[in-house]
Amino acid sequence: MASDHSFRVCVADPQSRARTGRFTTAHGVIETPAFMPVGTQATVKTLTTEELHASGARMLLANVYHLLQRPGPEVLRAAGGLHRFMGWDGALLTDSGGFQVFSLSQWRTVTDDGVVFQSPIDGTQHRLTPESVMAFQQLLGSDVIVPLDECVRYPVPPDEAERALTRTLQWARASRAAVPDGPQQFFGIVQGGTDPALRRRAVEGLQPLGVDGYAIGGLSVGEPHALMVETLQATAAVIPDDAPRYLMGVGEPLDLADAVLQGVDLFDCVVPTRHGRNGVAYTWAGKVNLRHAVHALSQQPLDPACGCFACRRHTRSYLHHLVKAQELLGLRLLSLHNLWFYADLMRAVREAVPQGTLSPLRERLATVYSDANLTEGASCL
Repeated sequence: MASDHSFRVCVADPQSRARTGRFTTAHGVIETPAFMPVGTQATVKTLTTEELHASGARMLLANVYHLLQRPGPEVLRAAGGLHRFMGWDGALLTDSGGFQVFSLSQWRTVTDDGVVFQSPIDGTQHRLTPESVMAFQQLLGSDVIVPLDECVRYPVPPDEAERALTRTLQWARASRAAVPDGPQQFFGIVQGGTDPALRRRAVEGLQPLGVDGYAIGGLSVGEPHALMVETLQATAAVIPDDAPRYLMGVGEPLDLADAVLQGVDLFDCVVPTRHGRNGVAYTWAGKVNLRHAVHALSQQPLDPACGCFACRRHTRSYLHHLVKAQELLGLRLLSLHNLWFYADLMRAVREAVPQGTLSPLRERLATVYSDANLTEGASCL
């Protein structure tokens, strides 16, 4: 499929597994570690592609399950693929719909052949198989494609975790066989719950397939933070060093720092945009809840260290007003700000690795983003 040299480690931290790298795709080079905003239905909610690029985003994520329902294959084929349809000239990763196996459990039936979903939108049935998911992602033309997988809940009985892993590996083999050589890169998904032995088995099962990278799934599904980090440590340690490691659906700023310390290169999560649409901003001083009355008269910028439009042009008082009045502009400005913050955080991480200062950066985040220290009315000054 893709070149054997599509990912290159640039600097490795001698004090941890952290590293910086360059991930080359058909639509540009991604400096890693990097965060991918989530554009589930061919859009990062409320934001234009120009705004996303200006925020620092170079790679987005979209979702197979949702795009199959709306707008559907016919529309996307007529548009000439997902990049042209959404007007995005950067890189795209499409996930497989596997997370919906977990999150929409009441709407689906899983067998060894695939998954049948009943649409919560109109009641129609949609069948996903390893082969159909690959065919649809080829139609989309995404830069990175991933196979259908089964994500299990936490906690999960050991026999259920093992069955799901066996099925996920079976689907990965079928998916790999269905994809011809070409510019799209194939990331295998590592499942296994919180069992290190199953995680190792997952990686070992994917290696003979010649995958271009490893997507670590099944974390941040209800397990405590410490257990997530412990499982991630065991998982990342058995993934080859010359392959990109992508942690799926994670997460909060402290999660990202802890994952980078374990050698993770790519992330995606709905957290920054979803929280932005609910009036919560991420800053270097912690979360700021703009719904709180403490901001009503504040003439301070949201974050004086941020260069986004919201911070350059508006006060906390104005943002508080927009959020309280449920004005759409407030949703846009806070979503945009949060993506600027996440991109800035990733830049700080990339600078800290060669300087040997990643651990102090992590501790700085822990002081304001650990559960015990979250103060949503925090000041950035």
